[in-house]
Amino acid sequence: MIYRISRIVILSVLMLSCNKQKEKITPDTELEASTYFNSEHLIEAEELLALYKQEHIKIIDFRKVTAYAKAHINGALNIWRTDIEDTTYPYKGMMAKKDSIEALFSRLGIKNEDLLVVYDDKGSSDASRLWWILKNYNFESVRILNGGLLAWEKVGGSINNKTISVTPSEFTLPAISSFDLFIGKDEIIEIANSNGSEIILDTRNIDEFSGKRQKDGAAKGGRIPKSLLIDWAEAIDYEGTQKFRSYDELEKIYSRMGASKTDLIISYCHSGVRSAHTTFVLTELLGYKNVKNYDGSWVEWSYFNGLPFEQDSITTIK
Repeated sequence: MIYRISRIVILSVLMLSCNKQKEKITPDTELEASTYFNSEHLIEAEELLALYKQEHIKIIDFRKVTAYAKAHINGALNIWRTDIEDTTYPYKGMMAKKDSIEALFSRLGIKNEDLLVVYDDKGSSDASRLWWILKNYNFESVRILNGGLLAWEKVGGSINNKTISVTPSEFTLPAISSFDLFIGKDEIIEIANSNGSEIILDTRNIDEFSGKRQKDGAAKGGRIPKSLLIDWAEAIDYEGTQKFRSYDELEKIYSRMGASKTDLIISYCHSGVRSAHTTFVLTELLGYKNVKNYDGSWVEWSYFNGLPFEQDSITTIK
């Protein structure tokens, strides 16, 4: 049975307590009700506009430093993919270890009791990567700004190009990590070689899926065997608001998988960013119970010559 959670969108009080990690939002003014399965980790620009100056709100601009330097939400901290990457691998993009995240957040002055609001300007794909990493480390006080920087501008939110000064903190992640949304290469090898009913979902575009396009960082073009393709960008109003599509629209899109809400679904992309976005959509917005994001994704899989892959035949006409 699919449950839908209707939420009241908030415009005033955020915290029930300043010293608890899992912050709750107190309803005040009702906007359009959401019918997503769960919107606990999603925040609208109208909500943030009333809350962002509160002491325990930390806004994270998850974009390249050059984009941040041009303009960002007033008071936002800057984090980029390379800041949350484990560089010990021979390929790029792997999730940073726990102590690295703790050190980064401590340098940025983020405290355990803070609520992080993360945004980007690419339909929340990059913001979802940070949400996914923190979710694996059991840090739940994260919200993705629906529509990102564009939505903030549309509600008249303050933007500048100033770098804020921070006071370092002593940030620690929860002692126990769950990794409920994580899957690694070895597990996928077993699945790819089995006759199970698991869904391997490629969230890249059709050119990457077919092998026509080989992005930087990949050793070759192609896809993991048995993959289905649903481009991550279908889940948002990509050419418009950059917000997530409605529950019913998302249900229709992902019904193409032919999966139940309890089937194992493995999402992957080029480096685990776009597939983190799809993982957010499936688990948070639609209520799928058994979704794993392949951290290494195609960058890692293509690196190993012995791993099976598929590639469509492409004819070039001169």
